Amino acid sequence: MPGFELFGDKEREQVRDVLDSGVLMRYGFDGMRNGHWKAKELEAALAQRMQSKHAHLVSSGTAALTVALASAGIGAGDEVIMPTFTFVASFESILALGAIPVLVDVDDTLTLDPSAVEKAITNKTKVIMPVHMCGSMADLHALQQLCGKHGLLLLEDACQAIGGSYQGKPLGSVGDLGCFSFDYVKTITCGEGGAVITNNEAYYQNAHKYSDHGHDHIGNDRGAEQHPFLGYNFRISELNAAVGVAQLARLDEFISLQKRNYHILREALSIVPEVTFRRVPDGGEENYSFLSFFLPSEEMAQKAHKALGTNGVDACFYWYNNNWHYYRKWEHLTDKKALGKLPEEVIKGLPDYSKTDFSASDYWVGRTISCLIKLGWSEKEMKERAKKMVEVIQSST
Repeated sequence: MPGFELFGDKEREQVRDVLDSGVLMRYGFDGMRNGHWKAKELEAALAQRMQSKHAHLVSSGTAALTVALASAGIGAGDEVIMPTFTFVASFESILALGAIPVLVDVDDTLTLDPSAVEKAITNKTKVIMPVHMCGSMADLHALQQLCGKHGLLLLEDACQAIGGSYQGKPLGSVGDLGCFSFDYVKTITCGEGGAVITNNEAYYQNAHKYSDHGHDHIGNDRGAEQHPFLGYNFRISELNAAVGVAQLARLDEFISLQKRNYHILREALSIVPEVTFRRVPDGGEENYSFLSFFLPSEEMAQKAHKALGTNGVDACFYWYNNNWHYYRKWEHLTDKKALGKLPEEVIKGLPDYSKTDFSASDYWVGRTISCLIKLGWSEKEMKERAKKMVEVIQSST
């Protein structure tokens, strides 16, 4: 999966351009650049690739989610529906704005269960935020219908799913806003970075201003720019953007390798009677960064996962006990731990997640093993790995 596996001359060339110009900041210093604007170049290429009118780069995927929410006017006391299975950044970005993360069960897609989403909607709900975990998507058609019915925004967290698609559209481009992460372990990397895409002009204008201290970016004199509203510093550097320029141009190459390795492993595991696979919604295509499969019980999944590790099969994850990605280990959220005092709206609005029944999510995630699909594995290595995984799982179940 990670683009850093194939980091090479193309990335170095782009970074060298920035170092030769001496301008590492994405704004200003026009005369020194010699025409090098890597952030702008990456934004234009990303917008084209994602079939969106606008793309704006920021410093991380977390920043992208925060900026996207703020750009749409989400703030104190607003509720944002999100899944129990995601990365902690999902609720961190919501809380950063004083809004309320409303956790909702996942289904056999390992993403938001539309029926659970509908039950969670209140008069304070403003956004439905599906997270396309491990490279595959939620049932976006059903979620779009809910958004239309209740007048809500659809914000796609596609941080782990760049290169996937739904009904012919790139993931991230289906909703009102879409977010990507380009950190070190994503399918394409900037080292650190992220992006917001949208077709909404107002959201885009808000996003590029909000992420740079509220600067309006009119003209080429930073000192003369106006500040239409408060903002923060979520800027990406030209060095990071330069890496992304090269990596985005290689996305098809990376997806092709992932797809090959994914299908080698899936075909091998298909012979194991106890193994079933996560559901991909009709019309969806994964980006093949992970192969996620179910075993018949939580006990069997834990046993198989342990056996894989013991037998030297790395890069397989059991999310159910993972501190970063599943609600059961988010004690900083359940216990409302923060540096400083949380806003009153958050304290009053946050459900007591230590007592909430998420057994429907446990049913799926507790039986799931997800295998990272690396770019650097050769076809021969992948076949050997797949054979070993089959042997280990069969002997442990």
